[in-house]
Amino acid sequence: MPKIAIVAALEREVSGLIRNWTRVDKTYAGRTFIFFEHDETVVVCGGIGAAAARRAAQAVIALYHPSLIHSVGFAGALDPSLHVADIFAPALVIDARDASRWEIPGGNGTLITFMEVASAAQKANLAHAYGAQAVDMEAAAVATAARAHGIKFAATKVISDELNFEMPHMARFIDPQGRFRTARFAFFATLRPWLWPRVAQLAGNSRKAAKALGEHLRHCKPEPSESSEAEVHLYRVRP
Repeated sequence: MPKIAIVAALEREVSGLIRNWTRVDKTYAGRTFIFFEHDETVVVCGGIGAAAARRAAQAVIALYHPSLIHSVGFAGALDPSLHVADIFAPALVIDARDASRWEIPGGNGTLITFMEVASAAQKANLAHAYGAQAVDMEAAAVATAARAHGIKFAATKVISDELNFEMPHMARFIDPQGRFRTARFAFFATLRPWLWPRVAQLAGNSRKAAKALGEHLRHCKPEPSESSEAEVHLYRVRP
């Protein structure tokens, strides 16, 4: 069984990693999940948001019994020094709902999990309130599932939007399962020409970020420490 379970929101976030991996459909708690298997690693793409991430984490834990669960995917920059395609491996993950937190040995900086796609103003407020460098929508939920089962947790994010980038209003296009309604969003944007430059930039940023994350994950695999239940080491192998 795989030692490492990776939980991402969308397949496009990890497309550079899972290419040519074995795809397996499995059912857990009445839902079908798509897993990608390779050697000692399994990837599940559970959908956008905390609820979807929690369901995916619970499914991969129940079906694969990993010794490490790893939250990966896109994040927004809260620090002006972070740019698109930068890799961010935090030392601390904070849940904005209740300020619960998870420390990750070997990381650097703070990731805040927020419950919606953060606007530029919200990103500035989060940076000020939590001293965080990046924001996502899933990591804290994955960490909660890992803690509940006594499993080690790690997080690696890639910056897909910078501090001052104003995201289009996308919440209405995320369904209750965490799936992004791409066709509906495309139709919405098509009727609003003033959105075209931002949407084009977002698409380009996403492609660049996904490529960087895939390359990073292929050459930087987290491994559970044999000596401590709380410790996670990152072994970096450069090409």
